Amino acid sequence: MGFHTFDAERAADLEDLSRFRYCSRDELLGHMAVDREAVVADLGSGTGFYTDEVAPFVGSVYAVDVQAEMHDYYRSKGMPENVDPVTSDIASLPFADGELDAAFSTMTFHEFATPESLRELDRVTADGGRVVTVDWTAEGTGEPGPPLDERYDAAAAVEKFQAAGFTVDHSVERPDTFVVVATS
Repeated sequence: MGFHTFDAERAADLEDLSRFRYCSRDELLGHMAVDREAVVADLGSGTGFYTDEVAPFVGSVYAVDVQAEMHDYYRSKGMPENVDPVTSDIASLPFADGELDAAFSTMTFHEFATPESLRELDRVTADGGRVVTVDWTAEGTGEPGPPLDERYDAAAAVEKFQAAGFTVDHSVERPDTFVVVATS
């Protein structure tokens, strides 16, 4: 499976409000089940589209993206005060053990779904902390999102999370996306 990142030159395309038909703020917050003091991370935050939605409801958010250009774009559009941009690969996060109360990824799991990345995510997520993943499914049509051969389905994502030490609390396959909620 080939991994690639979203083209930073197309960053503005990520500001498309139609993305909410695949995942909403309430869905992310409901599955994370965090309080207003929580420290969370948006994995593959890009332009901060979903980071902006979650930030008002938590203490702080790390906007994690491997591309510094995405953080530059995010800063140019305006970044909430409780958001800290972090340029990092998911396999080597600069956080202490158990530092995160929760984490989420929206349409980026296919970009980082390696055993190393998921073990690292387990390391930095507090015991009992949830990781919410919404991504394009390999069972979908392939119309929106990356090519089908770069995607996972819910069952494959569940296997990957479990192999990394997570307990999977919820998973569902949807027409174009899947959701997995895993607890560290």
